[in-house]
Amino acid sequence: MICFKEKKIFLLICYERNRHQATFKITLDVPSDLTALSNMPIADENLEGNIRTVYFEESPIMSTYLVAVVVGAFDYIEEMTADGIKVRAYCPVGKSDKGKFALDVAVKSLDIFAKYFSTPFPLPKLDMVAIPEFAGGAMENHGLITYRENDLLYDELLSSTARKQRLVIVVSHEVAHHWFGNLVTMEWWTHLWLNEGFATWVSYMATDIIFPEWKIWTQFLKQTTYGLRVDALEQSHPIEVEVHHARSILEVADDISYNKGSAVIRMLQGYLGDRMFQKSLSSYIKRYAGKNAKTEDLWSILSEESGVQVNSMMEAWTKQKGYPVISVKSRDNILEFEQSQFLSSGSHEDRLWTVPITLSIGSYDRHKTLPLETRFGELDISELVRSADENSSSFKEKNEDNCDEHLWVKVNIDQSGFYRVEYEDKLAARLRKAMEGNYLSEMDKFGILDDAFALCMACKQSLSLLLSLMDAYRKELDFVVLSKLVDVCYKVVQISGDAIPDLVNELKQFFMNLLLFSSEKSGWESISGESHLSALLRGEVLVALSTFGHDNTHKEAIRRFQAFVDDRNTPLLSADTKRAAYIAVMMNTSTTNRNGFQSLLNVYKEANTVQEKERVLCSIASCPDPDIVLEVLNFMLCDEVRDQDATYVLAGISSKGGEVAWRWLKENWELISTKYGGDGMLIQHLIRDVITLFCSNEKADEIEAFFESRKRPSFDMNLRQSIEQVRIKARWVENIRREQSLRDQIKHLARKK
Repeated sequence: MICFKEKKIFLLICYERNRHQATFKITLDVPSDLTALSNMPIADENLEGNIRTVYFEESPIMSTYLVAVVVGAFDYIEEMTADGIKVRAYCPVGKSDKGKFALDVAVKSLDIFAKYFSTPFPLPKLDMVAIPEFAGGAMENHGLITYRENDLLYDELLSSTARKQRLVIVVSHEVAHHWFGNLVTMEWWTHLWLNEGFATWVSYMATDIIFPEWKIWTQFLKQTTYGLRVDALEQSHPIEVEVHHARSILEVADDISYNKGSAVIRMLQGYLGDRMFQKSLSSYIKRYAGKNAKTEDLWSILSEESGVQVNSMMEAWTKQKGYPVISVKSRDNILEFEQSQFLSSGSHEDRLWTVPITLSIGSYDRHKTLPLETRFGELDISELVRSADENSSSFKEKNEDNCDEHLWVKVNIDQSGFYRVEYEDKLAARLRKAMEGNYLSEMDKFGILDDAFALCMACKQSLSLLLSLMDAYRKELDFVVLSKLVDVCYKVVQISGDAIPDLVNELKQFFMNLLLFSSEKSGWESISGESHLSALLRGEVLVALSTFGHDNTHKEAIRRFQAFVDDRNTPLLSADTKRAAYIAVMMNTSTTNRNGFQSLLNVYKEANTVQEKERVLCSIASCPDPDIVLEVLNFMLCDEVRDQDATYVLAGISSKGGEVAWRWLKENWELISTKYGGDGMLIQHLIRDVITLFCSNEKADEIEAFFESRKRPSFDMNLRQSIEQVRIKARWVENIRREQSLRDQIKHLARKK
């Protein structure tokens, strides 16, 4: 029996060795006016004075880490699924209507997964609870999912389009865990990816079914990129990584387990086919329901069902770290492939993978698939080339030079494989021409730019080549492609501040010119009936223009912000455009001009919604004045900012605030360590977001020296990865400085309209 006497919200989650499974029969003593929840429905309750004793039904067999109780003051709303499962959303008192959207998503997700896995939801009820202080996004406790408030509460006026989308993915992710994770549980944390990789992958599947117009599988590429970025580090780890103690779990609950894991699943699904993959997963769930499973158990069933030796094919992808870059060359009508491990540091390690190569030649109608199992491979494309000559009259009309050597070749169609591609110069030139002619899919345009940026950072391609490629995206209007372009712009500006500081303004001008076409199309005002993706694009592009200091954007943003300060209900500033306005305010703030900053602080303090508070915190450290950044960081430590929300502030620190942020971190380490050290997630974010602002080996040495006596198991790997990223950028800085024609090229691009 657990007794609660104070009137606060209590959350108890057990994290133990999950191979220990049992049934649980929980009893709680709680203040009579508080709600008590656990994994199972209430069986009975007794009232004695002001204390209520609550008896919960006995649970089915489950892992100890999924046991949870919540006690607090809540309002709730409920719905029933088609199978009769009662689903409730517990929200702060007076805000139950804000849980309606998440509740609807949960009900639909339950029906989708029950059909997809051919297995019913394993419990009689599902409760979802908004927790006011919660470091993670959510936790899939069996039948009692707990969320950060922002990931469960949706306000049609105050929630941005991006927040709405994240809510759908997070809710469906946690619901999916009731099959992958709760019903079938990983044998040990080594196999964490079976929980998180699959829940990530299947949450995108559910989102695509519920909102097909969102083109969520195209957006999935952003998740794949996060995995590729971390797995290109020497300090990465395999998907299956030895975990010797539960204290180390948070270190491996990272982009490898979630994003590489889900990307590898997507790659395997594409190789085996959708129907075969679904049939195999259904068999896996049925065989291991109520039991523990390891990666080999899943591979075994996939092999049985498909006839493909999945274990031998996938072993390298899960048991060794890293991934390959495929170098592609053309000789006559022969394509030559070579695989080698891709490392951002430029180092070399002798590893091989079975790589499912997919490619198209001149058209997506002419495609080929082959497994590359050795370091070198070849493919005769004569038949595909002849097909192009015979059947592409429309292609000929649009391309005067339609002879064999001008056919484009795209490897890794729609970025379905977890690898990068490096083309020889003539193939890269053909691809760019195809892109300018609008022959390539959004996924492939995203992938070409993402690969080019990664190769540039690894010093395998010049910044000049990357900038030339970026210029080809000038008329782009697709949200996912533009979001990748914006991401690359941010990173190039950051590295240029160290490598070529006298050219940063010209670079920003070039990048602003790239984005103005889409910005002028989308404007500041939403259009009745516009798509979800159009709304996402508007926010993304305006934030970028504000960040780069676009004068007209700043003027308009500040005008609209002032209208918002005067009237919080003004239609001039929507949830999707507020962050751009807040950044513009902070970009124009200094110690001698604090009015906008003070107004923004007032917005934060007066806000009674988590959505508004998050938006302010994400923007408030973007000021170029180091003294203001220091003030913001100290404000973050005060009681007015929840501990969980520190991550929003840190992610928004401007590059000019790097030195002051590092000094602040060192001077306040004991306080910071005490305040956030109890939760590995928060301290990991803090370390990464401050350290990775730097681009020099000297700073990396200084960081290593500072943490030499302050390391902890909960953030040791994160620290090593962050320091490695600093050294990678230091090498990139030196490589950029050696480029001879870069200065003239940047000046030319800055003038180009």
